[in-house]
Amino acid sequence: MMYMFLTQSPILWHFIALAFVLGYLSGSVPYGLLLGKYFGAGDIRKSGSGNIGATNALRVGGKKLAILTLLCDALKGTIPVLIATQIDMDYAVVAALGAFVGHLFPVWLKFKGGKGVAVALGIAFAFSLYFGLALCAMWLAIAFITKYSSASALLTFAFAPMISGLIVANVQVSIAMGFIAMMVWLKHHENIQRLWNGTESKINLKSKK
Repeated sequence: MMYMFLTQSPILWHFIALAFVLGYLSGSVPYGLLLGKYFGAGDIRKSGSGNIGATNALRVGGKKLAILTLLCDALKGTIPVLIATQIDMDYAVVAALGAFVGHLFPVWLKFKGGKGVAVALGIAFAFSLYFGLALCAMWLAIAFITKYSSASALLTFAFAPMISGLIVANVQVSIAMGFIAMMVWLKHHENIQRLWNGTESKINLKSKK
């Protein structure tokens, strides 16, 4: 991918920038916040962990809000990547990074976004159905064993670059997943501290909502 960037003409650089910007705009839509207000849960940033993702949506608004948030956050990673894939895999990788960065640092929320797990899963599905299914299966298995959403995300994405290499078999995708994994770990730094201290909240599926 780096070789491609260094050898592209100025015109193609414009397409690279466009792929990133369109990916960013898709990823930056704060569906958890918008859906929370629509379903009467209010601003979910003011409750629970303060995050705009599906896990906090579950804590604040219940299962329906969490499922919709998860699906919408995943799709905002899937859609731009699928579109870019029709042109070239290089643009798809750039669009994926744009969508992921947009979710983490949305301009609409003063660059304070989510932790990137759902959008990263959506990106994985866009690159390969089997890659996405493998990550979901790993997340569910770890969540079932540990009951910690954060632990599931951390362990799943620690292995994501290697799994992408085995399934997608594309160096650029593996590099992108390595960056995504690193950012997922960085965004979970507070969760890591709570896991270490034994104060991290477990997944609660007993909500009546």
